[in-house]
Amino acid sequence: MSTLIRKLKLGRLFYLLYHRPIEWLNALVAAGGPFEQRRTERGKMQMELAASQLPVLPTGTGPAIELHLLTGRKFWYQTAFCLWSFARQAGRPLHPVIYDDGTLESVHRDALSRLFPSTQFIAQREAIARLDQWLPADRFPVLRERWQNYPNIRKLIDPHIGSQGWKLVIDSDLLFFRRPDLILSWCDQPERPLHAVDCETSYGYTRNLMNELAGTPVADLVNVGLTGLESSSLDWEKLEHWCSVLITRERTNYYLEQALIAMLTAGRACTIAPAADYVTLPIEPEASDCRAVMHHYVAGSKRHYFQQNWRRLLTDRTAGA
Repeated sequence: MSTLIRKLKLGRLFYLLYHRPIEWLNALVAAGGPFEQRRTERGKMQMELAASQLPVLPTGTGPAIELHLLTGRKFWYQTAFCLWSFARQAGRPLHPVIYDDGTLESVHRDALSRLFPSTQFIAQREAIARLDQWLPADRFPVLRERWQNYPNIRKLIDPHIGSQGWKLVIDSDLLFFRRPDLILSWCDQPERPLHAVDCETSYGYTRNLMNELAGTPVADLVNVGLTGLESSSLDWEKLEHWCSVLITRERTNYYLEQALIAMLTAGRACTIAPAADYVTLPIEPEASDCRAVMHHYVAGSKRHYFQQNWRRLLTDRTAGA
């Protein structure tokens, strides 16, 4: 265990001294340079203001769709636009379950509740209480350490720990431009895991090690922007073991959560959101045309997201098309 602790600490130091500066430079290039980056930052501030003024949608008809999201003070407005665009296109009642990363304030909760009165907020203290009950630190030290220092893994842990049934966890940086029929059908009758398709395979760990741990070849291009899993099917001792081995042999990695989902779904029949309709990292002309059902704005597509495409939702007349 001491070796693993050292690995975690060294991994964090390596990230801060090496990967973080590289990420900053790559982000600047992806943003189109300093001028475009400033435009994007202005768009981000305008998007946050607009989120607090979004019109309340008609309730919709049919059974409510339950969506699970992790968010906080820095992302609440993206969560608002994601849910609002989904509800507008789906035409169904929405029951969001929002996991607070510890930074949500009452003003953010009020803004989200105004749009979706049935929103259920899971406070961080409640999440920690669940962890203490179901993932005690003495038995699951790696998962607990990663939960504390790697927020992405909370999207895998918090919705499912100590729970049953199927749940769809989605990222906040999604916008919906057409009716998400595949998601609606899955939510109405989930029978197998669901995931999105990435623009490139990004797991952060060697395929040989992932295949060895999973016991079967891991598929390419698994993306966790949309992730549907059955809570009771998750083996937490196995996940603890996987994390321990991955980190001990190959250090910590930003894509650990995605690697774990790819391993969990390896060899299983899955519902896969078609890449042409559920687009991860939209590029031109799609980035401007918005003909797909959904965009997931990762990496270099952020400027389309913050500068223009959230605005498009406010004038778009194709709801439910």
